[in-house]
Order: sequence, then structure tokens, then C-alpha cells
Amino acid sequence: MGNGWHEWPLVLFTVLGQCVVGALIVSGYGWLTAKDSVAKQRIVRSMFFLWLVMGIAFLASVMHLGSPLRAFNSLNRVGASALSNEIASGSLFFAVGGLWWLVAFLGKMPAALGKIWLLVGMLLGLAFVLAMTSVYQIDTVPTWYNGYTTLAFFMTMLLSGPLFAALLLRAAGVSFSDARFAGISVVALLVTVAVIILQSMSLGGIHSSVQSASALVPDYGSLQVWRVLLLAAGLGCWICPLIRRKEPSLGGLALGLVLVLGGEIIGRGLFYGLHMTVGMAVAG
Repeated sequence: MGNGWHEWPLVLFTVLGQCVVGALIVSGYGWLTAKDSVAKQRIVRSMFFLWLVMGIAFLASVMHLGSPLRAFNSLNRVGASALSNEIASGSLFFAVGGLWWLVAFLGKMPAALGKIWLLVGMLLGLAFVLAMTSVYQIDTVPTWYNGYTTLAFFMTMLLSGPLFAALLLRAAGVSFSDARFAGISVVALLVTVAVIILQSMSLGGIHSSVQSASALVPDYGSLQVWRVLLLAAGLGCWICPLIRRKEPSLGGLALGLVLVLGGEIIGRGLFYGLHMTVGMAVAG
């Protein structure tokens, strides 16, 4: 029993990877709608941090596997293994998105090609998150084998990604007061709260001959409360200035992102803490 932090490489890989996907979609939208080439180039420069964070995420995943060689070996079963599909889709997303960034940063990107290339990168990011969820749809692990896992992974993308993008756009000096993306994150927070409540109710019905799922993480309830508080405080750093019709400050957005990522790291640690070695486990 525990809070799942022993799986910290996977916690960082999944949370940061999902954050980057969401941030690429929103900052990419900012790039696509920018009015002049100077603003576009500033946005591209700030997007360097997307691929830096993605690199950190992949480094964490390699640490979990033990060596880069194992990562390459795991690609041998693409199409047949969910883990292979996850690594392949993540690598493709990283390669396509990173190469787009490099060509755009060097100023060599043709306008029409750049738009198509970026849109492809966004779609690959969504495929990457979907592939992540498939890894944990294991019928012998009833605490993971449900729609809550898929929802939670995509909500992490919608909670942290837009905020990360807002920070990057603010750092690029580009005005980005589109409240729709903040609204998406608020809806994601509400969905996350609903998932926490519904999943908490379902845990009591999952048990084996020796263990109940509700006993896997003794501090599950209090940690989820702290998680929600961190998420709400983090989004508040972004949303409160927007409500006052002011541009959020760089420091406020950075603090907000740290708080949201902290909340999601707690949530993902709890997710791994709920792993059951099942065998004879039953749900109901």
C-alpha cells in the first residue's frame, strides 16, 4: 500500500507528456492565428520549452525502463502491444513536433506547409495521449480497467496544457486573453472532481480474497482534497486576472502551472497507488 510515488518516472512521463500535448494545441493555435511574422517567431522561440519538458518526460520513461536499449526493444511489438504503441506514438509526436519547431525556429518553414505540419503534430499528440490510456486498460487490474482512466488522462491534458501555453504566449509577449481556453480548463476541473467522486464510490466494490481497493491508499480522500485545492488555486492564478479584464502576469501564470502540475502529480501518484495484483479480484 502507498501513494504510488515509487512509480515516479511514470508519474512524470504521463503528466508532463499530457501537459505538452495540450500546450502544443493551444500555443499552436496562437501561432496559427498570429497576425504578423514577428509574433509568430516569438511564439516559436517560446515553444522551445515544450520540447524541453517533453525531453524530460521521455528521460523519466527511460529511467523506468532501465536503459534506452529496452525502449528500442519495446518497439518490436508495435500494433500488438499497448506499451509499444505508446512509445511509438510518443516518439513520433516528439519527432514530428520537434522537427516542426526546429524548421520554424530557423525561419525555413513555408507558410502553407507549416500549418499542415503543425496540425499533424497536434493530431499525433492526441493519438499519443490515447495510446497512454490504452496501456492501463488491463482487465486484470479492475481499478484501472474503466473509463475513469481515459477521462483522467485527457483531463490532465486539458487542465495543465492550456495554462502552460498561456505562460509561453505571455513570455513571448503575445497578447492572449482568449478566455475560451481557460473555460475549457475549468470544465476539465469540474469533470475531474466528478471522476474523483464516482471512482471513490466504486472502489468499495472492488476487492480480492485478501484485499479491498479502498484500502490500497489510506490517505486517498485527503490527498484528493489537496489535489483539487491545488488545481483550483493554479487555475485561479490564470482566471482571476481574466475576470478583471487584465493580462495575467508571467509570474502568476508560472505559479499557476506549478500548482496545477503539483495537483496532477498527486493524482497520478494515487492512480499508481491503486494498482492491484489481481488474480482472483472481483468488482461488484
